[in-house]
This record gives sequence, structure tokens and C-alpha cells, in this order.
Amino acid sequence: MTVERIGPPHFGTERETLRAFLELHRATLEMKCEGLTEEQLKERSSPPSTLSLLALVRHLAEVERAWFRRVFDDRSAPMLWSEKEFDFQAAYDTTDASAEEAFAVWRAEVEHSRRIEREAESLDLAGHQPRWGEDVSLRMVMLHMILEYGRHNGHADFLREGVDGTVGA
Repeated sequence: MTVERIGPPHFGTERETLRAFLELHRATLEMKCEGLTEEQLKERSSPPSTLSLLALVRHLAEVERAWFRRVFDDRSAPMLWSEKEFDFQAAYDTTDASAEEAFAVWRAEVEHSRRIEREAESLDLAGHQPRWGEDVSLRMVMLHMILEYGRHNGHADFLREGVDGTVGA
């Protein structure tokens, strides 16, 4: 595998540590998908579930957008794969999805999220989470994203093993 994953620092500031854990999880998702064909990326875990590695990439692009772009930058940004507000399930339908497009969108949303975090003066930056109708801090968003990726990378472990037998981080 060629995706480079860098572990978090053993000592560092809160921000450096949060950033590093989030980057580790982003790289883990990419690593879990590396080297697979589009058909393999679309293999479903256990029908009727629509969960697949490609579905996770699309879902996490949507999550990056919802938690960074829509909270701190552009509240009116539409969902990527749904016309319905907060419909995160639409991303799981990969019937007509392209892996190339999904990864390009995910990488673009990740870069947008990184820019927001880099430009923030502090983790206390407040944004508005429209789904909750409440303000949240950048700190909370970063922690939420670490948990979101951690949960879905667990799914990715099982999905990848089912596709070609590859196990481990």
C-alpha cells in the first residue's frame, strides 16, 4: 500500500493532536480502498444493506461537508448526493456512482475542511450546526469527525476483508 499514514504526536498541543488523529483516520479510509477496482469498491457488505467502501467514501465526503463547510463557511451548501436536507443515506447508493468522482469530491471536501481548521484562530471558533439548530466549536467538530471516521473505518476493515481478504490497519 502506498497511502502514507502518520501517527499522532506523543506530545503536542491539543490542536496538533486533534489534527493528527483526524488525518490518521482520513488516511486509513483511503488506505482501506487502495488498489481496488470500481466493482470491488461497490461490493456490498451484506445485502440488503447498501454499505460498501465506495458508499463510505461518499458518505464521509458528505459528513466533511456537513461538519466543516456548512457549519463554518457556507450554511446554504447543498447536500452532495441528495436533494433532501440532512439525507446522509443517499450517499450509500453507488448504483451509478463513479469511484473517480467520489474520491475527487471527498478529497475536495477534506481540503476545504483542512483550510477551515488551518485558518481558525482557535479551537473555540464557533459555527452553527443547522441540523441541531445550535452553535458548536471547532474543537467539538474535530472530535466528532475523529469519532465518525473511527466508526466508519471499523466498517471499512470488515468490508475490505470481505472484498479481498486484506486485514489490519
